[in-house]
Amino acid sequence: MRSDKQPVSAFCTPAAVPRRPGAGLKAEHVADILQSRPDIGFFEVHAENYMGAGGRPHQQLTAIRDVYPLSLHGVGLSIGGESPLDKDHLGRLAELNKRYEPGLFSEHLAWSTHETTYYNDLLPVPYDQATLTRVCDHIDEVQDVMGRQMLLENPSTYIAYAQSTISELDFLKEITRRTGCGLLLDVNNVYVSCTNQEQSPAAYLAEFPMQCVGELHLGGHAPDIDEAGRPLLIDAHDRAVDDAVWALYKNVIEMHGALPTLIEWDNDVPAWPILLREADAAQEILICAQDADLKAVS
Repeated sequence: MRSDKQPVSAFCTPAAVPRRPGAGLKAEHVADILQSRPDIGFFEVHAENYMGAGGRPHQQLTAIRDVYPLSLHGVGLSIGGESPLDKDHLGRLAELNKRYEPGLFSEHLAWSTHETTYYNDLLPVPYDQATLTRVCDHIDEVQDVMGRQMLLENPSTYIAYAQSTISELDFLKEITRRTGCGLLLDVNNVYVSCTNQEQSPAAYLAEFPMQCVGELHLGGHAPDIDEAGRPLLIDAHDRAVDDAVWALYKNVIEMHGALPTLIEWDNDVPAWPILLREADAAQEILICAQDADLKAVS
């Protein structure tokens, strides 16, 4: 683990992503985007979709990068896993970062691999000292190889580990203190997790270390019930942002100001104009907050 606990400023960050809404880039939307050139802040891509050497995916991403800033979002490093990080995967991630110089780079507080098995899911970790040490070591390795700061995303959870001895918020705070990484605050994940754990999303957000946040995520969740008949929310990314999540986002922006905000819609992806409308809705919240600040100053 890094002994000098480098601050965020110790890492070189490429050209900044504007403090505006962006959208996840989908191949089926690229032609419409390049033709219409929408007034949107940035596009985010899942890193694992672009780890090949060339071909149409890179042609499309290069065309987008010529016009818009990028955010690179990894889903396969298994930061919370018990095994060592996959050096080949990390190397490909570093090459992708060098190729496109994204303004932001993020990964998840989760595990998704065990030995040679790769799971198509982001699984939660227990919050204890052993896991804390392992996660920090992994983040140190990633940031050293990448030569830049990583943002770590808070998870969506459905259960709590009996072995957890640290709260999620204290776990995240200690990670940032030890590693100098930043945080990606997924507001939908907060609402999903707090609903499933019967906690208050507003209370959680009131204690979140916003000084470490470099990006926000908004997405849709699927309502369900558990075997005891209690509400259960699934982080599905298959629909529009819920009204309750919009309300939490509005409060975050009013309290802390504008931040790069991604609209996530990864399953049952709609036509581009529908996704753009979600980004426009986020922009309206940012504008209203900025107008309120100006009135308060005057």
